[in-house]
Amino acid sequence: MKYAIVLPDGAADEPLEQLDGQTPLEAARTPNLDWIGTNGRQGRVSTTPGQSAPDSDVSTLTLLGYDTRKEYAARGPLEAAARGIPVRPGRLVFRCNFVTITDKLMEDYTAGRISQAEADRLVTVLNYQLGDKRCQFHSGSSYRALMVASDVPDFDALCTPPYAFPDGLVSEHLPQGPGADWIKAAMQRAGELLTEHDVNAVRRDLGENPATDIWLWGPGKPRRLEPFVERFGIEGAVISGVDLIRGMALTIGMELVDVPAATGFLDTDYAGKGAAAASALDSTDLVIVHVQAPDEASHLGDVDAKIAAIEQIDEHVVGPLLEKLRQHDRWRILIAPNHTTSVERRVHTLTPPPFCLAGHSVQTALQRPLSERAAASSDLQVDPGHELMEYFLRS
Repeated sequence: MKYAIVLPDGAADEPLEQLDGQTPLEAARTPNLDWIGTNGRQGRVSTTPGQSAPDSDVSTLTLLGYDTRKEYAARGPLEAAARGIPVRPGRLVFRCNFVTITDKLMEDYTAGRISQAEADRLVTVLNYQLGDKRCQFHSGSSYRALMVASDVPDFDALCTPPYAFPDGLVSEHLPQGPGADWIKAAMQRAGELLTEHDVNAVRRDLGENPATDIWLWGPGKPRRLEPFVERFGIEGAVISGVDLIRGMALTIGMELVDVPAATGFLDTDYAGKGAAAASALDSTDLVIVHVQAPDEASHLGDVDAKIAAIEQIDEHVVGPLLEKLRQHDRWRILIAPNHTTSVERRVHTLTPPPFCLAGHSVQTALQRPLSERAAASSDLQVDPGHELMEYFLRS
């Protein structure tokens, strides 16, 4: 049996007046997704169990078949794993966004998608001025840096992601709880260093959002998870341009397939991902392709960009995978957004996202194209969500 899973991050949405009551997924031209929805099974999956926030670390790990109520691995150490950053036992790893704060409001959680070269310069400054035995900063991808900290006793602060409150008051979303004071102090000192840095002076001259501050979130300590092959008996490969997903794959023992132009943004190499995924099926029985673009478009509030991203995924990722899979007698494919992201509100929501699967021994039911509405009308509602992987592979 050959298996393929496509994770179109944040592709699920809500009906929009500007689309005559359709969602972006419904408005997009997606013949391949429509075929899977019509010829397979649709349903909804609860990817944020319990009191979890609808963030990508929880929701994606859930889709990979892990019960995050018992097996949670935080974003910070997962991204460090993807970067090959060694983290000693007991140390905390934070995601460290470069952000733009204007008039005490979170204007841009990406600092204008600051370039890698500029972000690297700012990381160097942070380490020179703030780095010591207690904390070190590390470059990530563009605005996605990391901070490794030690000697933070009894840390249990709640750290809100910066994308969760677009244009919101920063003071209402600062870290809260044990250890929060130290984190807030680090953020304040970093802001004082960055505001007038040469990098930001040039960005302002060019009309680009400056990296006025850092935002620390996603903290956690490295944790071992049961390898995917031990849990499900199948080896797999993962394709993603996002460190979170890449680190997750490494942590559960999956192979990473590199696509050089996979950026984790709207300009990612859709065709390169699709071709690499199809090729990977020659040497592995399961390939997982994650595409961040729909979620990024949602956070930008760009409906047209979200529709375009979904159409690119359908044409350049789902299409080639279907063509490759059909060369085998036994195969299955699963399409599963990890969470719902409202393009109108620019935030993740708790609404269970739709999924669809088709292939060997999958009996069609709704015979309707994939959509949030069709999935909601299905009798296939997977809760807890980590059971979807078992259902896909074994049912």
